[in-house]
Amino acid sequence: MHIHILGICGTFMGGVAVLAKQAGHKVTGCDANVYPPMSTQLEAQGIELIQGFGAAQTELQPDLYVIGNVIVRGNPLMEEILNRGLPYISGPQWIGEHILRDKWVLAVAGTHGKTTTSAMLAWILEDAGYNPGFLIGGVPMNFAISARLTDAPFFVIEADEYDTAFFDKRSKFVHYHAKTAILNNLEYDHADIFPDLAAIETQFHHLVRTVPGVGCLVVNAREPALERVMSRGCWSEQVMFGVENGTEKGAVDWSAGWSMMTHDNGDFDINLDGVKQGTVHWDLTGEHNRMNALAAIAAARHVGIVPAQAVAALAKFENVKRRMELRGTVQQIAVYDDFAHHPTAIATTVEGLRKKVGKGGRILAVLEPRSNTMKLGAMKDALPGSLTDADLIFGYGVKGTGKAALGWDLAQALAPLGDKACAYDDLDQLVAAVVHAARPGDHVLVMSNGGFGGVHQKILDALAAVLVTSDQV
Repeated sequence: MHIHILGICGTFMGGVAVLAKQAGHKVTGCDANVYPPMSTQLEAQGIELIQGFGAAQTELQPDLYVIGNVIVRGNPLMEEILNRGLPYISGPQWIGEHILRDKWVLAVAGTHGKTTTSAMLAWILEDAGYNPGFLIGGVPMNFAISARLTDAPFFVIEADEYDTAFFDKRSKFVHYHAKTAILNNLEYDHADIFPDLAAIETQFHHLVRTVPGVGCLVVNAREPALERVMSRGCWSEQVMFGVENGTEKGAVDWSAGWSMMTHDNGDFDINLDGVKQGTVHWDLTGEHNRMNALAAIAAARHVGIVPAQAVAALAKFENVKRRMELRGTVQQIAVYDDFAHHPTAIATTVEGLRKKVGKGGRILAVLEPRSNTMKLGAMKDALPGSLTDADLIFGYGVKGTGKAALGWDLAQALAPLGDKACAYDDLDQLVAAVVHAARPGDHVLVMSNGGFGGVHQKILDALAAVLVTSDQV
């Protein structure tokens, strides 16, 4: 089958393209922005890419058009497809019907931690010899790829609550028909499509309804929103994680040995119904990563992997690119890249780095509020509180009405932080300010869900240039 993918350079649709190619289909695709690294990754798979959405692409005569959720009415190629009555389907529905149909699907849902938890779970299965397929919204360093198809019956997928397509407003994850589903956490996000938290809770319960009776739901017991979701009805085994001594009669409960944790690393104990199962030894920090690990271990147990084996696998887990990824060190100044963009994720990321560097290390937070939710200003009042653990804050955002612009004033939003925060609408000025403020021993933490204009390398290059100048003097 020849499929032509509209919006192919998005993380999810790029993964769909790779899986389709590995399944033996001829794959072509188009997008508004066809450029590296996604373009080179896809072209390396033998996938032909076309810049833009010209209606003439129908001359390719594919058997089916697969539509990404970035495509809207008025798109010239989509309008031609509709006018001519050509066959089309959404990306999530296509993967559900053509890749996942005969698989034991392990789906990871939640406002935060989906990518990291999916990567942990896929690695646990891989280390145990299960050879899982997967589709993850990032690049797990243990695999160096974001998607793969195998002959094994198990498939791990990052289950996004974002809507499926312009013609299907259900969340993507209802198409996956998970047998094992992780509900990692739940709070308000995606202000561009959901009016309130209750609307997202409804979508999560749609996911719960699709899990079979022989399936398992691994649920964060600390989340009131998930408690409301589960109270609407559940027809599968429930496994709770994140609390001690149980939350519900008959539920299996996982907890981390917080009191046993040392303060100089991220090691922690794993307990099942109060009985220690092992100790995770790793370099990751932060309570959010411990919760992610609990969820992954619990889900792996549902497919037959004993906790001790999962604990051993996590000792070899290498995290995901853009999750506290060290991009380089110049003049003893470390520059990190992180995907955090929601205030909760920003807070946990900064907190994790603070625990790693201690009170003596300075954290320079460099932030781009780029997500649709942040652009709309739905979370702007929560920004100052999420950045309190940072020593200096450098915000980047252009106020205005354009597609990439903020609809609010970033400097005003950061004002409660006082002199330690400043905002810029010029990237070069921001880089210059960061370099001027940085000193040996500092940690520069860059947070954005986009490329941020390559600011990470710009900062490293500018720091190196200062070093060269100093040496010449």
